[in-house]
Amino acid sequence: MSSLHDAIRPTTFLKPEALSERLGIDLTIATETFQRTGSFKFRAAYNTALNAESDHLITASSGNFGQALALACRLLGKRCHVVMPETSAKVKIDAVRSHGAEVELIDVSKIGREERVDQLVAEFPEAYRASAYDDDHVIEGNSTLGDEIAARADFDAVITPVGGGGLISGISKGLCRANRKAELIGAEPLLGNDAARSLAAGKLIRNEEEPKTIADGARTISLGKRNWEIVRNGVSRIIEVPEDRIREAVVRYFLDVNLKVEPTGALSLGALFGIAEELEGRQVCCIVSGGNVDPKIYAEIISQ
Repeated sequence: MSSLHDAIRPTTFLKPEALSERLGIDLTIATETFQRTGSFKFRAAYNTALNAESDHLITASSGNFGQALALACRLLGKRCHVVMPETSAKVKIDAVRSHGAEVELIDVSKIGREERVDQLVAEFPEAYRASAYDDDHVIEGNSTLGDEIAARADFDAVITPVGGGGLISGISKGLCRANRKAELIGAEPLLGNDAARSLAAGKLIRNEEEPKTIADGARTISLGKRNWEIVRNGVSRIIEVPEDRIREAVVRYFLDVNLKVEPTGALSLGALFGIAEELEGRQVCCIVSGGNVDPKIYAEIISQ
């Protein structure tokens, strides 16, 4: 049985000269597109499967956590159930199944992801309910990326995508552990801005329905409770990114960095476009959370 550090791949750091010059920023990209299963989620999923006191794990996912948990369970000899919206990218559905997990596709307008997970947990009471973000094992797994960023440089600012809050919570934990004082900035779709509204209000606020954003990894109803406590104390602000800016960031990664990035992964650069002037001349790290995007959607974005 491999340890977490043995199982994960180190993140890839890139110095994009064209983007740095255009924005007037000393920019570093920390991309998890080359992580196992194509996103940061493998860090969280493997740590969860490794530490869960059960041989059966059940989760809900748009795709990235599902396929990461499916692979982690396969590597550790455990059973995995993944509840996914039927609108999930086909490439992600296929990937989850390819790792041996049992996939349940649901119509989220008729039944919520967590509601279906509730039903499965009642059916399999011995199973471990694995949250993609609101779980201490998830946060600790993601903190390894924060450790790597902290070891890379003493950045002035670190910008990371926000969905349920698992990634930004882990980054915060890793930076704090290394006593780094970088401003931690979240990047969230404007169409699913519960985290931004929560931080502004000082209390946890939920979206009324699953957001209809192209950033499918951020189609969450709200931050997790564990994540919210970390966000409210360790995140300075959350930038709301409109859909056209998310698409623009995907294109810029393709043209300027030769990097395939999924819309959720492009959120941090989309946020940076809006605040570049105030960060001029500073060292900034933009996190790319993953690169798992449906080929048809990706072709449509970059062709525009």
